[in-house]
This record gives sequence, C-alpha cells and structure tokens, in this order.
Amino acid sequence: MTFPLAGTAPTPDDLLIFLAVARTGRFTTAAESLGLNHTTVSRRIAALEKALDGRLLARAPGGWELTELGQRARTAAEGVESAVSLLRGSDAEAQKLSGVVRMSATDGFSAYIAAPAVAALQRRHPLLRVEIVTVTRRALQHRSGLDIEVVVGEPQVHRAESILLGYYNLGMYASRRYLQSHGTPTTIAELTEHPLVYFVDSMLQVDDLDAPRRLVPQMRESLSSTNVFVHVEGTRAGAGIGFLPCFMADQHADLLRLLPEEFQERLPYWMVVRSESLRLPAVAALVGALRAQMESFTAALLGDDAVDASPANQT
Repeated sequence: MTFPLAGTAPTPDDLLIFLAVARTGRFTTAAESLGLNHTTVSRRIAALEKALDGRLLARAPGGWELTELGQRARTAAEGVESAVSLLRGSDAEAQKLSGVVRMSATDGFSAYIAAPAVAALQRRHPLLRVEIVTVTRRALQHRSGLDIEVVVGEPQVHRAESILLGYYNLGMYASRRYLQSHGTPTTIAELTEHPLVYFVDSMLQVDDLDAPRRLVPQMRESLSSTNVFVHVEGTRAGAGIGFLPCFMADQHADLLRLLPEEFQERLPYWMVVRSESLRLPAVAALVGALRAQMESFTAALLGDDAVDASPANQT
C-alpha cells in the first residue's frame, strides 16, 4: 500500500494515534484512551494529514468519520498495531486484551447481561476496562465515542453492524402485600381498575415498549420512571401493578405475575456495533461475551418458570 507523501513519511506513532481517533470518532475520547491531551492528538493528526497530503477525517453530527484516504490509513495503522503487538512479549502476553470498551444499554440489560459478561471476560483479561452508559432509547445514527449499543427493537442504522442478541418477555406483576389489600385481578377488566407502574409516557423513546398503553389504555398511571429498577421496586412497595421484564421481576419472591396468557409481550434485544470498533479484539471479545451471557440466561429472559408459578395457574 502506498500513500502520496508531502515531504515527510508518516510515523508509526501518528498512525496509532489516528487509529484511536478512527475507532472512537472523537479526539477527546481517543486522547483519554492513549493517556494524551486533546491538543497533542489534534497536532499529530494534522501532521499525519500533511504527510499523506490529504484529509483523513470529515466532521459528522456525532463526531468524525473517515474519508477515503482515512480508510486506507486505518488499514495501514491496523497493520502497525498488529506488528507492535507481536513485539510486546510472549504469545500469551500478546493475546491479553487491554484498553477501554465503551457501550450503552438499557438498565436491566446492563445489570443482568452486561455486568456478568464483563466480569467473566475480565477474569481472563484483567487489563480490560468496560464503561457502560445506561439509557433506554432508539439506536443512534451517529455513535461516536461508543463501541457497542444495545437497544430494544430492531434498529435502522447506517455504517454499523446490527446483531440480534435474543428476546425477553414482560408481564404484569404485583406484590403479595398489594394483592392482599386490593384483591387479585383475574380478568383484564379487573386489571384496569388498578394503577400502572411503568415508563414516563412523554419520555418513552422506544415504540416497542408502549405495550401497556396499547393493551390496557384504561389503566391510570401511578408511579412512572425512566428507570426500570424504579418500576420493580415501586411495584414491590405497592405503588400499583407493574409491567416488568420477567427476568427482573422473577428475582423477587414477593412479586406475583398476573394474567400471563393475556400479558406476555416479547421484545428483542439488538446490538449495534461500529464497523471500526468491531475490528478491535477487545470489542469483538465483549460482543462474544454478551452473546454467551444472553444464551445462558435465556430461560430467565423469557420468564418460562413464572407462567407456571403465576396465581392464575396455581391450584
């Protein structure tokens, strides 16, 4: 591979700095991962562009994207990175994963899927760091600074890989104490007489999560929150009937599932990964760990045991 030069050949260090920017889409994030300041990164990218006689990066709404020359430079930088890795020491040492992987996911996924997956991965690769931002939203069109995004519902994205992770079920739940005080609804009509614990309707960004308003619009809102852990704890405290992920509600013996045949909403988890990020061994390893944790947690995600144990199915 050849590059047009403007008097000075590109240095391996500059290529590695550029690679960090290419993967994160942000100078500040790349600087943090490299232990440099923003000014140094900006200066080295400028020097590299001068050496290659062209622009490597183009400004996008969420950060920086690669130009055609930038894509070629990234390939060359990855070759430098691979060569440096081989010189670090033994084969076992070269295979160790390190650095920072940044991801976003919903609250429940982060706690029950991502956290165990990260812990298992770090037992083999203790130098690996993972940062998780918890948020419930649609997939971003520009995800600079994020390597992995996990969302509910099939994403419509460009310049990224979309991977179906699996499914989870939601159901109506109430605490035993609440049911003792207010009675146990055995029909949809009786259910609508109780208050709902769920997301804030005006702030809900994911269409797939609007099931309660679609299925039982007559239910009045009681406690609303953008955080699903508040839904669970509010339901446990007796604020009303919560529409909860089975894999979270079933962790608590004081919660009972109601009308499982009528209310069993199945939703998909999708993972969105930047193409540049997927080239990173650490990101690829975390992707594999998340998929493995999803598979091992399938029964809980679908709430299979809860249907048999619900009041409607008890004799």
